[in-house]
Amino acid sequence: MTTLRALLLAASLWICPRAWCQAPPQATATTSPPASGSFVEVEGSKLYYEECGTGPVAVVLIHDGIAHSAVWDEVWPVFCQKFHTIRYDRRGYGRSPAPITWYSEVEDLAALLRQRKVNRAVLVGSSHGGELSIDFTLQHPALVQQLVLIGAVVSGFPYSDHFLNRGISNSQPFDKGDVPRGIANWAKDKYLLAPGHDAAKKRLLDMLTANPQDMTHADYARPTQAALPRLREIRVPTLLLVGDADIPDVHAHAGAIEAGIAGSKRVVIAETGHLMYLEKPEEFSRAVITFIASNGY
Repeated sequence: MTTLRALLLAASLWICPRAWCQAPPQATATTSPPASGSFVEVEGSKLYYEECGTGPVAVVLIHDGIAHSAVWDEVWPVFCQKFHTIRYDRRGYGRSPAPITWYSEVEDLAALLRQRKVNRAVLVGSSHGGELSIDFTLQHPALVQQLVLIGAVVSGFPYSDHFLNRGISNSQPFDKGDVPRGIANWAKDKYLLAPGHDAAKKRLLDMLTANPQDMTHADYARPTQAALPRLREIRVPTLLLVGDADIPDVHAHAGAIEAGIAGSKRVVIAETGHLMYLEKPEEFSRAVITFIASNGY
């Protein structure tokens, strides 16, 4: 992995009926319901997706820049109970083929919604998935009902040297062809998962070990226009979730997003890092479902 790739990886990582509001549902299920896994055609390639639920609201779960859509496994059951839920692997992640030419992440998502006949959706985006959700909302505002951004970053806002150096350090083994060590570095990173969440760390390590392409694939996503100066154009209900143990840059990005999107709400989740849905899936699910419910349909 080149130094440039390491820098890009570092950036990409970060890069209800109303009755529910009165009694938020508990995410107690431990086994995911049957999901429909298939592929949709996109420009020059295809994307793997899973779909479940028949609720009146469509929710799209958009994974971070480190691992594919299996990161949602712990919260998938309760979302399937309440919503028409879709999760998908972006190009190069999970079962989706790696890109071999330039493409648009925004238009990939638009193609997925179009082919699944989703006219309007709540986008739940983690890290770079949150950045993509912002870009998508700016380009296709009529398709977005609400935004939930978890540890999200926004294009046009800078990163600190600490953030960039950490990414380079964690990814150095990839330069030497030592994929297992590179994966181990990221799986034990103190900002991804807060101390004390050993089961979540093992889950992430196992997931990446079984899918090394998540962290090693080449990418050709076309650059987008900086979203930071355009955040005021977003007028949908927006929830920002940030783990208190996440890297300071993510908290800074969250502050910039909150300042830019009128009426947005920021909530800091205690004792969690960047991937809070692996650490505290029940608390995460309650927060998201309650927010969706409080803003109606």
